[in-house]
Amino acid sequence: MIALKLWLIAANVFGKPKTNTDYLPYNGDGFKLSIPSKWNPSKEVEYPGQVLRYEDNFDSNSNVTVMVTSTDKKSITDFGSPEQFLANVDYLLGKQTYAGVTDAEGGFESNAVATANILESSTPVIGGTQYYNLSVLTRTADGDEGGKHQLITATVKNGKLYICKAQAGDKRWFKGARKFVESTASSFSVA
Repeated sequence: MIALKLWLIAANVFGKPKTNTDYLPYNGDGFKLSIPSKWNPSKEVEYPGQVLRYEDNFDSNSNVTVMVTSTDKKSITDFGSPEQFLANVDYLLGKQTYAGVTDAEGGFESNAVATANILESSTPVIGGTQYYNLSVLTRTADGDEGGKHQLITATVKNGKLYICKAQAGDKRWFKGARKFVESTASSFSVA
């Protein structure tokens, strides 16, 4: 009888349900999201208005950043389509710094060593607020990670533009990072 009781306690048969420890809630100034528990805060500042940056403790290529900037727009739709919005914030994808002559190599256009392709876009309304969600694959001629998957979620509220960008390298994306990046990006919302 004692052995049976010990087994029931160890198996948590009658205890509380286990909670998801893969993510930690983060409440920022006007926004919230869930951050993978194995990601750590980073002091690196990449973008204007950046208020948060966490990165995978194993690979800093997998990370999430949140930027909050003032805007005169009343809604994210005032930027135009999701593609037009992305053109306004293309600095999020990086800029080509090489300025030489090069032949097309690896599928790149002549004199280009970087490319970005929108894989998906959507325009959900969450809690009465319009959002833009974009999935972008960027590639560079150096072949690092085979490119980067970048998930961008953006909205406008109370005179502020909120952008969440979560990313992972292509190789890590297919080795499990996709789950964490997608969950983090989809958890982002404004208050």
